[in-house]
Amino acid sequence: MTETVESHTATVTGGGDQPQLLIGGRWVDPHSSETLEVFSPATGERVGSVPHADATDVDTAVGAARAAFDSGVWSSTPPAQRADIIAKVADLIDERGDEITALVSAEMGAPPSAIATLQQLPGTGVLRAYANAARDYQWEEYRTGLFGTTRITREPVGVVGAICAWNVPLFITCNKMGAALAAGCSVVLKPAPETPLTGNYVAQLFIEAGVPAEAISVVTGGTETGQALVAHPDVDKITFTGSTAAGKAIGAACAETLKRCSLELGGKSAAIVLDDVDIAANAFMLTFLGLFNTGQACVAQTRILVPRSRQDEIVAAMVEAAKAMKVGLPSDPEAQLGPLITEKQRQKVEEYIELGKKAGATPVLESERPAGLDSGHFLTPTIFTGVTNDMAIAQEEIFGPVLSVIAYDDVDEAIAIANDSDYGLAGTVWTNDVERGIEISTKIRTGTFGINWYAIDPESPFGGYKNSGIGRENGREGLESFLEHKSTMLPMGYEVSSN
Repeated sequence: MTETVESHTATVTGGGDQPQLLIGGRWVDPHSSETLEVFSPATGERVGSVPHADATDVDTAVGAARAAFDSGVWSSTPPAQRADIIAKVADLIDERGDEITALVSAEMGAPPSAIATLQQLPGTGVLRAYANAARDYQWEEYRTGLFGTTRITREPVGVVGAICAWNVPLFITCNKMGAALAAGCSVVLKPAPETPLTGNYVAQLFIEAGVPAEAISVVTGGTETGQALVAHPDVDKITFTGSTAAGKAIGAACAETLKRCSLELGGKSAAIVLDDVDIAANAFMLTFLGLFNTGQACVAQTRILVPRSRQDEIVAAMVEAAKAMKVGLPSDPEAQLGPLITEKQRQKVEEYIELGKKAGATPVLESERPAGLDSGHFLTPTIFTGVTNDMAIAQEEIFGPVLSVIAYDDVDEAIAIANDSDYGLAGTVWTNDVERGIEISTKIRTGTFGINWYAIDPESPFGGYKNSGIGRENGREGLESFLEHKSTMLPMGYEVSSN
């Protein structure tokens, strides 16, 4: 590899062709001769290209991260100082919001308004939450036990391989890098092949904010690149967001070397609508939480459980709400829903719609490829009624704008249906009685839950039960997942100074 940048303080590079890899904070020529081409899912236009890093490139990146970690250039930086730098990244993102939004929108096709609310706001939120957690965390304590006093310290886990999904790349990259770097780790980032330019951009912001360049590398590429990162013996932890199938493979590979891992995986969340709901006030939010990001969200509320006595009324309100959500290009200021990420994904969603119809479900609102948007992978929403929870459309994560309405007769049945899933990431309940909603939340096997709305709070733990993953992100729990705990026994009779 040939270094071509003398200083990591060079101007941050955004879109376009990026023929080099960011290794140890410097742009260097890759070993691999292959490239990844990036195309807009909204227009089909070419956005740029990046190297398709091979195992040699990954080895170089991990070597740089290991050297940086072992040197203590970042890992020995006081937590409060690390916190200030992480918070500065959030400030930089806010300052360059328009530029970042344009880049993310070009790669994934989402409308700018959706990127601002679903990616930039939560992305800067988690960065500031990790900064707060690092400042407040008890990095050292003393405990008195059977054999006297023990000093307990928390130390960074080491070199982290961070593998990101494409659906909310700005948020996910901030979440993974923010937590690992706040803990004092070095990071090798592997963005999704659909959104590598966003990953490169955000990584450079961390360096600009003050993280030593040596502590950050980015290996752009596909599945093989991620596999090489997971398998590398000098990587101490993998943090992954993506499909459950890929997560299981990563978890199995990490188990071979007892490598730590955090897995944020799929979901098939249920929204339980109770019989006392004010549907006029809640129909838009209920429907939006299943369709936002064109349904390409692990926390999307795609199973809508409704009391049979009010089904027609609720469904009618949902259909009107879905029709009001305009599908369009990022350049359309009225657009709320963008395209599916690829043509393959659009075809997959359409296949699920056909499966639903063949199983006996009724599409009261059916997807279509909207006229005038032929260059992109657009699809309008589908809402099914007559769905039973054993149907594929109710059990499998579709990752598209498809909602399944399931009728129930009593609340116990609704709770049983909600829990009858391999997943357990999110869920909601819709009611005028908040205390009743809280009681129901205690009976649902999911890691996160909302009453009359849903959001991922930056200060609170986020993660799933069952096939939705292992570990937690966000806040103190997210920081702690990148730490090791060390116990040092002090001599018997030794008294710790109070100073």
